[in-house]
Amino acid sequence: MPLFNFLGSSKYVTDSSRFAQRVGDVNTAQAFDFIIIGGGTAGCVLASRLSENPNFRVLVLEAGGSGKNLIFTRIPSAFTLLFHTKHIYELHTEKQASAHNRSVYWPRGKMLGGCKFNIDEAQYGAPGDFDEWARITGDDSWAWANFQHYFRKIEKYVPNPTYAKEINAAAKGSDGPVKVGYFTSLHPQCEDFVTTCTNVDIPFSSDFNTSSGTRGVSRISEWIGMTYVDDQGERVSSESAYFTKEVLARPNLVVALYAQVTRILFDTKAEGTPRAIGIEFARSENSPQYRAYAQKEVILSAGAIHSPHILLLSGIGDTGHLRDVKVDVVHDLPSVGSRLVDHPVMDLAFKDRGTTPKYIRPNSLLEAFKFLSAGFLYLTTRTGALSTNVAEAAAFVRSDDPKLFPPDEYPEKIKDTTSAKDSPDLELFSTICGYKDHGRYMYPHHTVGLHVTLLRPASAGTLRLKSSNPWDNPLMDPRYLAESEDIQKLVRGVRLLFKISKAEPLASRIDHSNTDPILDHGLLQKSDEELAEVIRERLSTLYHPAGTCRMAPRQDGGVVDSELRVYGVQGLRAGAVFAMAEKLSDILKNQHGSPVKA
Repeated sequence: MPLFNFLGSSKYVTDSSRFAQRVGDVNTAQAFDFIIIGGGTAGCVLASRLSENPNFRVLVLEAGGSGKNLIFTRIPSAFTLLFHTKHIYELHTEKQASAHNRSVYWPRGKMLGGCKFNIDEAQYGAPGDFDEWARITGDDSWAWANFQHYFRKIEKYVPNPTYAKEINAAAKGSDGPVKVGYFTSLHPQCEDFVTTCTNVDIPFSSDFNTSSGTRGVSRISEWIGMTYVDDQGERVSSESAYFTKEVLARPNLVVALYAQVTRILFDTKAEGTPRAIGIEFARSENSPQYRAYAQKEVILSAGAIHSPHILLLSGIGDTGHLRDVKVDVVHDLPSVGSRLVDHPVMDLAFKDRGTTPKYIRPNSLLEAFKFLSAGFLYLTTRTGALSTNVAEAAAFVRSDDPKLFPPDEYPEKIKDTTSAKDSPDLELFSTICGYKDHGRYMYPHHTVGLHVTLLRPASAGTLRLKSSNPWDNPLMDPRYLAESEDIQKLVRGVRLLFKISKAEPLASRIDHSNTDPILDHGLLQKSDEELAEVIRERLSTLYHPAGTCRMAPRQDGGVVDSELRVYGVQGLRAGAVFAMAEKLSDILKNQHGSPVKA
């Protein structure tokens, strides 16, 4: 079926006049019950679940288009090819004072499915993180023991018969819309990474997603580490999982594409608390503005960057800041856009004595031929190098683990920023080859790629408006490495990667005699102070900004309460990602006359 016929027969709508009114026209548009801002990882979930009730009229607005027919959204290894295209918000942080005054590239998804364009790792987080949410909010429903069933709800676990004995399939979800399993490729260098980690006292983990926690080392591919890659070798997104033909055929659901929300509308005339009643949106800065109205609630699910951006544009935020940029204040909520954090990553590359699939970014005719051959193999069999999720193995550790960081070698006491004693603060991972610039640059050598990311940074920053123009990107300052313990922990992580690189069996693969300065063998001789400077010079993002619409008591810097209601206004909630969206949809159903069985 031709693409445009497919879109026409679904609820993917690009003509805004079909469901909304143009600003300035007489309001003749029918109101929806729920309006969802953002069709990303959470928005698709919410739209699908809420529209299960035929009496709920649901509108979801996505600033980009559909990702279903983009080949790069389906091939697991191809996600970086979306960077620097119209399907991505091309964002950059403010210059980072503690990272050599550099601005860091922060791509964000601009399509249905949103930012599910990463390495496909289905890793849900440490149980202690959820218990911390419960402590902060005073709501035990967020504790791991009570919340984990929402992960089972999203899952449709597909066992790989070759490795079925290694996983307790009974502990996985079987009826959810999101296919998960162990079906990507596994390259030898990543297999060696796992074995080497166990040889340096990092315990092997058979499954990162159990009540036992995330610490340990595992494969993020065809054996142990679960991925969002289905048994057909294709990436799974919230769009492909939740927007099935049956869902899109529902008469009470409208999915609007190329509809960027510019502000939330509030009723401030009546006495009492302002109430969210609708939204304004447009296709582009110079196109007509439209309005749509919600009778029950507006739900903000535009991610860690655009959710606070829209709140601020709508007059919800710090009064002083809003007045500075000439935005009318609806409600003073200083915590909006505060506590911006990210997972900073340090990438290393060492000479591999063997061969690697570096041809996925071909630099020669021979590599171009290999790439085409790999592409043909993937398209015909869904196997081979292109079926990789790139980061095929990972280890989660603590920077204060005495086995990994003996006190006589690491005497400094570092502040514990984790949620619990068993929660990690460093992730080490191995990729199929080394790279730079978010995968745009592949080394001329065959390389082993080793990486460390800081999971619980002490440094936190802000997101603020550049102006009242909704088409101006916000000012994002995560304050990378502003707190000294962050750089100390990353130096420890790099030291641990050095140790792993010189232990067997990985040591036999890596040629540490190589002296090419573009590689990182020379860093092994650096002091901690010198390593810290290299990290400041090269630090990048793992694409995980968070914290800007924090769930916490208002007096502790919260933006939303434990039911994801934005403080100080009515009819407005904010939430993100798969399982949280499942929980929020249950909350909304229960509170609006469509009870969910416990």
